[in-house]
Amino acid sequence: MDLFEEKMRAMKEMAPENRMEMVKNLKNRCPCPTCPSYNTCAKEAGETLFCATGKSFMCISEEKSCICPTCPITKEMGLKHKFFCTRGAEKAQRYEHTLWGSTMV
Repeated sequence: MDLFEEKMRAMKEMAPENRMEMVKNLKNRCPCPTCPSYNTCAKEAGETLFCATGKSFMCISEEKSCICPTCPITKEMGLKHKFFCTRGAEKAQRYEHTLWGSTMV
């Protein structure tokens, strides 16, 4: 089990209010708004923490550049993927890579 899996299991065991507090803390520290792919639409919609919440609902469709590999939350949570705003949360990308292999773009 890697760090991400450990963190997810620990979160699953938390009381809902503690889990929500942890997510709130992560959102407050989220650097997504400084990413070149982040845009005005995402800002106005309050979209952040794509690594946990999944890809942008309707705002981000162009991958300009990605700061995910240098994000402190990536290291803290043991994330392996990137471009969460367009490709989905870590959990979703891991699942897709399990199904289709690691050659996804």
